[in-house]
Amino acid sequence: MTITAEALRADYERDGFVAVRGLIDPAGLAPLATAVDDAVARRKGRDTRTLAEKSRYEQSFIQCQYMWEDAPDIRPLTFHPAVCGMAAALMGARAVRLWHDQALYKEAGGKPTQAHQDHPYWPIAEDDTITAWIPLMPVDRETGCMGYVPGSHRAPEQFVDIFAGNDSNGPDIEAQAVFVPAMPGDVLFHHGRTMHMALANRSGDVRRAYTAIYFADGCTRGGDRPHPSVDRTGIAPGAPIDGAATPIVWPLPEGRYPEPGPWPDTGEARFKRALELGIIPGG
Repeated sequence: MTITAEALRADYERDGFVAVRGLIDPAGLAPLATAVDDAVARRKGRDTRTLAEKSRYEQSFIQCQYMWEDAPDIRPLTFHPAVCGMAAALMGARAVRLWHDQALYKEAGGKPTQAHQDHPYWPIAEDDTITAWIPLMPVDRETGCMGYVPGSHRAPEQFVDIFAGNDSNGPDIEAQAVFVPAMPGDVLFHHGRTMHMALANRSGDVRRAYTAIYFADGCTRGGDRPHPSVDRTGIAPGAPIDGAATPIVWPLPEGRYPEPGPWPDTGEARFKRALELGIIPGG
């Protein structure tokens, strides 16, 4: 039986997450996964620290953001029509923009990712945000699969400082979570306010996953919380988020991938550190 987008949207609206099995052809995903691997290796080439030498946050995952900007061969994944079209269908949006994409690789022995909502980290006034989580390898409870708390997207926003981190979410929240093993070709979508987490990687392999965050065209900047996706192009509080850093992904204008906007050097220590660690392009 074929599951329709309407049925998936009903599940998404009820639970705040949905697993869309086989959304991407695994054969087509394979070269894109290799492109992500190569880009992560290039970005992280100067970081020779061991897992134990990293911060608690970094022990949760290796993070590389805005991958599409300096790795053009990843753009077919970031702007994948099936992924972007499904994001639009689940949100009920006529047009969709990219907030940013990122690789999240959990090293062997990597710690769990603390339960949190994404939206409190983003200066987006509206709730029309969605993340596509794309495994680049088989992912299960051993390697560190995702877990979602059903219905938590309807709860009040709660900021959790995952940068400080915690090795345990506590038995209560993990008992509420639904953990979702996934295969290459599957795409897991979750609402920006859905409480989610990832288990520790107890395997001997790196857990490789790629994500892209999308939002409905017309969303506005909420407040002055700093974020490169709006700061780079001077999006003011209350203004539509429509800069070069956040291009339209669905429907893709004229069927062509956009060109990324510039990264102004702010001189801030945090910005320079992100460059050095390969979190953002240009290092």
